[in-house]
Amino acid sequence: MAQVPQRFFDALAVRTWCGLSLRALGRAREEIDAINVYPVADGDTGTNLYLTVESAVAAVEAVFAAHEVGERPRGTGEAPPHADEGPSLADAVGAMAHGALIGARGNSGTILAQLLRGMAQVLTARGDSAHTEGPGLRLALRHAAASARQAVVHPVEGTVLTVASAAADAADGTEGDCAEVARAAYEGARAALAATPDQLPVLERAGVVDAGGHGLVTVLAALVETFTGRAPGPLALPHARVEHAIREEPPAREEPPTDEAENGPAFEVIYLLEAEDAAVARLRQRLDALGDSLVVVGGDGLWNVHVHVDDAGAAVEAGVEAGRPYRIRITHFAHGDAHTTGTERPPRERTQRAVVAVVPGEGLAALYAEAGATTLLARPGEPPASGELVQAVRRAHAREVVLLPNDAELRHTAAAAAEQARTEGIRVALIPTRSAVQGIAALAVHEPERRFDEDVVAMTSAAGATRHAEVTVAERQAWTTAGICQAGDVLGLIDGDVAVIGADVSQVAATVLDRMLSAGGELVTLVLGDEAPQAVADRLEARVRAAYLAVDTVVYRGGRQGALLLVGVE
Repeated sequence: MAQVPQRFFDALAVRTWCGLSLRALGRAREEIDAINVYPVADGDTGTNLYLTVESAVAAVEAVFAAHEVGERPRGTGEAPPHADEGPSLADAVGAMAHGALIGARGNSGTILAQLLRGMAQVLTARGDSAHTEGPGLRLALRHAAASARQAVVHPVEGTVLTVASAAADAADGTEGDCAEVARAAYEGARAALAATPDQLPVLERAGVVDAGGHGLVTVLAALVETFTGRAPGPLALPHARVEHAIREEPPAREEPPTDEAENGPAFEVIYLLEAEDAAVARLRQRLDALGDSLVVVGGDGLWNVHVHVDDAGAAVEAGVEAGRPYRIRITHFAHGDAHTTGTERPPRERTQRAVVAVVPGEGLAALYAEAGATTLLARPGEPPASGELVQAVRRAHAREVVLLPNDAELRHTAAAAAEQARTEGIRVALIPTRSAVQGIAALAVHEPERRFDEDVVAMTSAAGATRHAEVTVAERQAWTTAGICQAGDVLGLIDGDVAVIGADVSQVAATVLDRMLSAGGELVTLVLGDEAPQAVADRLEARVRAAYLAVDTVVYRGGRQGALLLVGVE
């Protein structure tokens, strides 16, 4: 079905472009992964670009949702309705750039995030303008290419940087509207991509074009579709090395190590960093001395740092000296990529069954891991994308996987991840757990030796028989199912709905627990967040012992889980 074209580059066009880019990268992901040979042949460039854009899409959709229905604390009822004309262009592109920055994955994803940030810097500088036309889009593309090149400490031609510069050059040569500018940028990028094997010997030997550049051309094709309603035709490019991208190990290198990659670093380190500009300038110098493929993008106090190093600890320590690093990811390059030499080990045998669970805090992650689950940590306000769930399923390396999302708001994301994993030959059962305490109940009855269907039924039954609640603090005034709450009020949510509003954590928790146990129960599970005092759990345990003689209580420390307290009653 043809896309309805957008005349101008406004907030709706940003939303459309992001959505079309995500779908296009989803279709091209395996092909881009398969031709990934530079800077490291780790077969994940397409996936990294997809995850980066998926984060941008989520941020843009959140801006539109806030304008459509109003913001409210999670679990509350309807917020006071308000109508407006929707987000501005600055709102939308700012969200797009921020989402890409915090969700950037890998070398190419980090550079793409900077390209989007460069565009946003131009478009947000136009103040409250509702839209921009061809000249504004041309300027945005030019600034994007320049800012991305500045973010890479040692730029290399024949990469996504070359493709981005060619797109900007071609856009500069047209005086048309947004559709003409987008089409010119796409054609310039496509021509530059076809020429990348002539600029990088490693690409020429492998018979492929640059994978990151291929991803950028895919995103620019989505920009053309945004303004014309039709996507450009398929790329006709040399792909001698294309193979199925979902593999047990990265593709084996057929050529000797190249000059670009021989004896390269063993680890990829990525983290978000809160730091001042001066500290980041020093960090660049420090990391440049430690490794290669250094890309530092961002600004205004928030940065995304990407580097390949031998000493991952030193790279993280450098971030600590510069500011506050978080969402740290360290990946050891597998055998057979462009940074390893020597003999290859055989592929690891898949286990029969695994449990993959999303958990809201470090304490629960440790608890789940002790029980044998593969965990994906979800920080408060940072829900995982479907691609991250797929990666967790792959990491479990099992023929059969039971997936526990542990959050009602992740049900669609988890369903999409399960469907993707099934296309890769993995048998996945999704148990719709809405809280980590339901996941604990499901994991308690998990028996890997049972037939898969029987195990799933038992785990689903245990989760469904567990009522869940949480105690949290309201961030703003809002209408709830229990009345109006003010910022700072303590909220008690039962099965996702606000049931109690109060001022004291212990009192609200006790009221919640009494209401839950009024319907019966045999076991109470309490999970305390970092900000909840141990005294809260002690009082609740004492209350259960005194008033509910046949009920047992277990207490866990959940870490930074967002809620002060999670409660489960089985």
